[in-house]
Amino acid sequence: MGMSKLEKILTILQREYPHAKTALQYSDPFHLLIATILSAQSTDKQINALTPALFKKFGTAAKLAAASLSDIEKLIRSSGFYKNKARNIKECAQKLVKDFGGRVPQTMEELVTLRGVGRKTGNVVLSEAFQINVGVCVDTHVARVSQRLGLTHHADPLKIEQDLMAATSSKNWKKVTNLLITHGREVCHARSPQCEVCVLQKDCDYLKKN
Repeated sequence: MGMSKLEKILTILQREYPHAKTALQYSDPFHLLIATILSAQSTDKQINALTPALFKKFGTAAKLAAASLSDIEKLIRSSGFYKNKARNIKECAQKLVKDFGGRVPQTMEELVTLRGVGRKTGNVVLSEAFQINVGVCVDTHVARVSQRLGLTHHADPLKIEQDLMAATSSKNWKKVTNLLITHGREVCHARSPQCEVCVLQKDCDYLKKN
């Protein structure tokens, strides 16, 4: 079997972004989990600015579980939808304490039982914190870039994830996430993609159509 279109694209992007990794800053799996929940509808930059103060005060699941909602809200106010997120991360921490001994579980089935955690967050935590690849994290960048490149014709994140997983082996799934996100941030922007400087011109359906 030859290289799939996705594998060819990964090879090109790997040369372009040799250091692509999650932009969220974290020091342990719990911090990554909470940062990822907070990053919904926010930029990673916004979240990296507020997490040091949050984790200085509530750095463990037990401490966050016991914190008052108003204390949490004050620390995460700049993250957008902060009232909702404060409730999510507090309930997530409570369940970690109650069901998992305060530790972040290492399976998707267990992670998605936590408040505020879907497959997208689960994939980030498993691949980054534990080097366990069970899928591809489909955020807005991954969805947009994979659609434009013709790697998927779906809009539903779960179907996009299945298409990307089917196109390459599991050892590359983390790479798919990080490289497509990085390319989406750097070049393949939502409103005005920089097609003229893109290294994937030859492989792009969007460019051929436009």
